[in-house]
Amino acid sequence: MIPHPWDITPSEAVRLQRKLAPMVRIEPVARNIRTIAGVDCAFSRDKKHIFAAAVLVDAESLDIVATVGVKRALSFPYVSGLLSFREAPAAIDAIRALTRKGGRADLLMCDGQGIAHPRGLGLASHVGLWVDMPTIGVAKSRLCGEHTEPATKRGSRRPLTLEGRRIGTVLRTRDGVRPLFISIGHRLTLDDAVTWTLRAGAGVRLPEPTRQADRIVAHLKAGRA
Repeated sequence: MIPHPWDITPSEAVRLQRKLAPMVRIEPVARNIRTIAGVDCAFSRDKKHIFAAAVLVDAESLDIVATVGVKRALSFPYVSGLLSFREAPAAIDAIRALTRKGGRADLLMCDGQGIAHPRGLGLASHVGLWVDMPTIGVAKSRLCGEHTEPATKRGSRRPLTLEGRRIGTVLRTRDGVRPLFISIGHRLTLDDAVTWTLRAGAGVRLPEPTRQADRIVAHLKAGRA
């Protein structure tokens, strides 16, 4: 993907989403996944800055290998469906900082949507295209689409569809807790995304990479990091 400018208007951003969405590649992920990165973002209380944290874990043990946090000035307004234009620059900075620190990831998990988006380009897909790695959208809530509730047992799942087209999976990651909304970000299949989300779980609702990123970004926001 050719990098694009971030200093654009919301209408230009919508056109860019439509241009970029067909570039998302759906293909089986490589089987030699040794490390998984998770990235999460949070806004400052005055909404003038954004914090992003990236965490690298060992794919087998889920032990933390490396962590980074970054802070950027916000330059894009809040517009529904265009969240990636607010969050992606900081998320990409954090992933690149993690790589410079020696934390090269084989798989990336983003706290947000992938193709489960009205125009097929949520945060996970946008970031995945920039960093060109297998990326999973792990969202806590639904942005669009229809589904029925999965059974209460861990691993239960139901399709998430939009206008009759499959865009994701509603996945129960722990018995009796609210499900997550899993979608393709880039360079993997939906089955891969579900498999790795469950594999990266540590007995709680969120997979360990994004759970740890969420914890760190909360500390950054509170000024405790």
